[in-house]
Amino acid sequence: MTEPVFSARKGALYGGLGLPLAFLALPLYVILPNHYAREFGVPLALLGALLLSARLLDAFIDPLLGRLGDRLFARSLGSVLGAGAIAAIALAAGFAALFLPPVRGTTALLFWAAGALVLTYTAYSLLSITHQAWGAMLGGDEWQRGRIVAWREGLGLVGVVLAALAPGLLGMPATTVLLAIALFLGWLAWSRAPRPRPDIQRVPAVEKAATAASLWHPLRRPAFRRLLAVFMLNGIASAIPATLVLFFVQDRLQAPPALEPAFLGLYFVSAAISLPLWMRAVRRFGLARTWLVGIVLAVATFAWAATLGAGDASLFLIVCALSGAALGTDLALPGALLAGVIDANGDRGKAEGAYFGWWNFAVKLNLALSAGLALPLLALAGYTPGTTDPQSLQALTLAYCALPCALKLLAAGALYALVIRPRAAPSAPSLLRSPS
Repeated sequence: MTEPVFSARKGALYGGLGLPLAFLALPLYVILPNHYAREFGVPLALLGALLLSARLLDAFIDPLLGRLGDRLFARSLGSVLGAGAIAAIALAAGFAALFLPPVRGTTALLFWAAGALVLTYTAYSLLSITHQAWGAMLGGDEWQRGRIVAWREGLGLVGVVLAALAPGLLGMPATTVLLAIALFLGWLAWSRAPRPRPDIQRVPAVEKAATAASLWHPLRRPAFRRLLAVFMLNGIASAIPATLVLFFVQDRLQAPPALEPAFLGLYFVSAAISLPLWMRAVRRFGLARTWLVGIVLAVATFAWAATLGAGDASLFLIVCALSGAALGTDLALPGALLAGVIDANGDRGKAEGAYFGWWNFAVKLNLALSAGLALPLLALAGYTPGTTDPQSLQALTLAYCALPCALKLLAAGALYALVIRPRAAPSAPSLLRSPS
């Protein structure tokens, strides 16, 4: 059966929820560590321990939420949308509690932030997993799957740019209201988005529930394990600079605060602009090879960033543009590859939630490790926000630039060995044809 063309209107309706989810992600994963350290004086070691604990908990509940998502899909699409509405309300409340805390003092702030993080992470995960699973059920060839994910991530990048500008221009109270409005409109668009094919929805509920009942089902698929390994290596490489970028900009480059929104904005705008170009490359070279090009571009860019120092803010704009372009492949292509694995394994319409539960587990684990390891290690190296000590700044540069490059190179090698090479060899098992 020929898949319907995924038009711009359909893409905007499905991808609309990606905007508020990404709008929330930037403050949550990038701004929050810096905000609590500088505004409230929370020590980096304690902050790193809190974020590591909260993100690890978040990561480990994602597979369970994925299984819950599959049960909701087995029941009806209306059940999925209803659960999504509840999660969106909880998400807005958690964000407000996190960034507008009514308490002060390190101990009180840590306890308050821990509770707010659990609420926010759980709601965010359920909403993200069900939304991603919905998109995977829409199916299509490599190019169409890429378009579906690109619409979600492209609108997500618009949300990220808004999130980069809103706190500075509007303040956190108005930003919180803006997020709540965006969540409502995103959910409303999702409720009117293209629905999975009727034949997918006609998969017997008993069969869907049986597949969904197995938490470990995706991990039994060799193709998924191989793709997940690449995704995790590349993800931790991207998560470390995301955690440290504001420290690098403020202390290593000594850039004026007014430029911080420009750095973040250019990074994400470049990612959004690059998506149509990467999709053209996908049509010619395929998803995996195009992703490899993006990884290599990121390595070259961060290697150059390691040479920058105080007064090089203008050159860092180029770093933001190039690394943002590389980010475009990280956002759109791995998820499209995953949708292909699900389809080829015969799990479409039955276990997308389980797959994306483990997929988001990997994302959260990477974020947990980046904050829980990078910040305490920097503290051990003598780095504190605002330092001018050359040795401490060198440690910051190594953490921000060199470590991600090494991990990205490992990811590139794994992508070639585990994904590209097997697919290119006719006698070898394909990524998309793994045995049960």
